Amino acid sequence: MRKPSESYLKLKKATDKILSGAGLVILSPVFAGIAIAIKLEDHGPALFKQERVTLNGRKFYIYKFRSMIVDAEKNGAQFSSKNDSRITKVGKFIRATRLDELPQLLNILKGDMSIVGPRPERQQYIEEFCKETPEFIYRLKVKAGLTGYAQIYGKYNTTPLDKLKLDLMYIESYSVLLDMKLI
Repeated sequence: MRKPSESYLKLKKATDKILSGAGLVILSPVFAGIAIAIKLEDHGPALFKQERVTLNGRKFYIYKFRSMIVDAEKNGAQFSSKNDSRITKVGKFIRATRLDELPQLLNILKGDMSIVGPRPERQQYIEEFCKETPEFIYRLKVKAGLTGYAQIYGKYNTTPLDKLKLDLMYIESYSVLLDMKLI
């Protein structure tokens, strides 16, 4: 795997800060509307945080709009399915439109994530996926992102192996132009 140049990393970081900051300001009315809708449906919190893993295995908390019932994982972590009964009515809409992901602009502004890169996974899933496909760990060679090859060209049900293939395509060919195309 090739090492990114310092100039690329600096430009990527500046782009992340500018776009996430502008996005937070411009989308603040949307944030407020989604938060109100979530609160009105079941009175629970609008946001939730969950530990994820990024560059070099560093752990951080990702922020998302809550799309499932409160305590959806009281019996442990589990993948959601298309007709998952834990997903709320508002949750179905914000998932379908990807609006549940918007609070990750905060993660990007903080520097935990980038706009473009492999999606951050939970540690336990990384360990599981690495048992089947040891190369899955290569996704941690770059900072996790809000969007990337696997999000654009894959689906919610894309297999870990296919996610890996898509993410490795990005990792092996990243550039400012590719990042702009994926954004």
